[in-house]
Amino acid sequence: MPTDPVCGMFVPEDTDLKSAVDGQTYYFCSKTCQQKYSSPEKEAVRLKRRLAVGWALALPIIIINYQIPGSLFHGQAYKDIALFIMALPVQFYSGFGFYEGAYHAVKSKSGNMDLLISMGTLTAFIFSSYVTFFPGEIPATDVYFDASAFIITLILTGNFIENLTKARANRAARKLLDLIPNTSHLIKEDGNEIDIPTDELKEGNVILVRPGESIPADGRVLDGSAEVDESMLTGEQEPVMKTKDDMVSSGTSNLNGVLKISVTGTGKNSTVSQIYELIQRAVSGRAKVQRIADVFSAIFVPVVIAAALASGLFWYFYLSSTGFGFPLEIAVLAFVSVVVIACPCAIGLAGPITLLISSNYASENGIIIKNTSALDRLSKVNIAVFDKTGTLTEPDPVITEIIPENGWSRGDVLHMAASVERSSNHPIARAIIREAERSEIPLDESQNVKEIPGMGISGTVDGREVKITRASRTGGSVVSIFVDGLNTGEIKLSYAVREGAATAITELRRLGIRTSMVTGDSKSEAERIARILGIDDVHAEVLPESKSEIIKEYQMKGDYVMFTGDGINDTVALETADVGIAMGSGTDIARESGDIILINNDLRQLILTRIIGTKTITKIKQNIGWAVGYNTVLMPVAGGVLVPFLGLSVFSVLPILAAFAMGMSSSSVVINSMMLRKKISREWKRRETYLYQKTAQIHPAD
Repeated sequence: MPTDPVCGMFVPEDTDLKSAVDGQTYYFCSKTCQQKYSSPEKEAVRLKRRLAVGWALALPIIIINYQIPGSLFHGQAYKDIALFIMALPVQFYSGFGFYEGAYHAVKSKSGNMDLLISMGTLTAFIFSSYVTFFPGEIPATDVYFDASAFIITLILTGNFIENLTKARANRAARKLLDLIPNTSHLIKEDGNEIDIPTDELKEGNVILVRPGESIPADGRVLDGSAEVDESMLTGEQEPVMKTKDDMVSSGTSNLNGVLKISVTGTGKNSTVSQIYELIQRAVSGRAKVQRIADVFSAIFVPVVIAAALASGLFWYFYLSSTGFGFPLEIAVLAFVSVVVIACPCAIGLAGPITLLISSNYASENGIIIKNTSALDRLSKVNIAVFDKTGTLTEPDPVITEIIPENGWSRGDVLHMAASVERSSNHPIARAIIREAERSEIPLDESQNVKEIPGMGISGTVDGREVKITRASRTGGSVVSIFVDGLNTGEIKLSYAVREGAATAITELRRLGIRTSMVTGDSKSEAERIARILGIDDVHAEVLPESKSEIIKEYQMKGDYVMFTGDGINDTVALETADVGIAMGSGTDIARESGDIILINNDLRQLILTRIIGTKTITKIKQNIGWAVGYNTVLMPVAGGVLVPFLGLSVFSVLPILAAFAMGMSSSSVVINSMMLRKKISREWKRRETYLYQKTAQIHPAD
């Protein structure tokens, strides 16, 4: 039997609620789940409206119920009516989604959190309404409008935050489409060039792409040559030389040449669109983390229902047989007391309060937790997979050495090179210019600049002819500078390993977490970095879809995967992994796709992230265990176990006792959660000293 991709509930295949996406059919238990899946932004708007109504009325209800005496309303009866009027929209507008989920749970003969919420809040609301409009029919008791409204609003808040995750992924996917230019230069059959909307391109069209422009569609080079920035695909900043008959991909950037391209893929067949679809599938296909509260509810719901019914029926038949005057009233009080005391107020608080505390602590330490449900998966991670360039290494090449020749000085060599390279968009050119600025070397204007894709650049500086050649080597690149034909020196560049990367890898392995690198770079360079850092597995020369497939292979073996990356090419992998961690210096799309962002790019904070995840989930389990245990112990009391000692008059205070029990349970959860910050801080300080001392001792040679 298929499962709903949103809530995980089993759904019969003959349901009318299904959607076909890219040839795959998804089945839904309700219209709400279908809308959440197909239109998360619209669903977020609906949830926001329901949440606004909930908080706008729940808070005044609580204040009025506990702080304002009935005399201000000219009697308790009018106060209860006012509470009823305010609670009504919260109960049946804000809480509508819970009833729908409960209906489908009953229909599929299963229990979930929606059923427990609906059962508890409706019982409290209906009972309170009866007491309000038919006073005196039931022995003196209190109303529970505050409990029902607050529970609905609190848990709805959690659902709203959870729904934002899917909307976030959609935003990241749409940003990919922004890489495609709106207009393309079409070359007609008569040789004339016209600009047309990119959406109108067809396979077989011939287009022109000038220096500095993005390539609008997949294609094959017919004429021209250029260095193309394919970092969105490979993550590598080093441009790729493209000449006749080479294939080019949509979304990549032409740095320095003119290309005439025959279009081979447009629209959904283009590379960017395919990556877009991969992100969407990764989000929808990611295994739903079954909330602890849902697992608990599946067991606890039937127990609560059975206990409440058994208690009510017992007292009804027992008191009827003894001739007591109010058997039905006492039975109702027993039923209500059991259900209300088991209502999931503390269970609803257990997660949000704990997650709020851990998220605040993380943000204070430069870690942004965007998807709190990732903390559960983070606590189970047993393999950490890394992108290379921009993650394990710095994102841009840096100059490691300048070797002057034939009597030239370091400053003069850098002056000539940077003066010509300032006209180029090449990553090596940018690194040389940065070094000149850092060294405070003034630059001259260059004339007659000519960049030869794949070779280098030349120009005239102060009347002298300067020629610069670029070449790649294992471990970096080298630039040779010639002035009037004389070799004046070389500049060596490489991608420096990030400070703290080696320490982070070592500590992860000490924690029993295996490490792996997945990169678009060459095998030799990937293995060089892996040797420096001590990484276990290396996957080199891979494309975005291959990255996600490698992660899926790990997951199919039973691994929980944490992937850390920074580029557009990492987006699918970030969404596919159980936990996606984006570098703060990464692209907007990567940061949108990541569950967690390392703002200061310090990989050592992966250890803190792991500590936060583990401690948070442990604390949530403690909270739920305490809440369940507390309420379970009091359920027999609510059912009337004290009657033999205190008499039937105890039923007049049992509903009040139930409300008190909920308050105590919630308070215990809050107090326990507040201890989380100290536990995380203590553990991190113990490891932090070691991590940063160890980093100071490591000096990896590039």
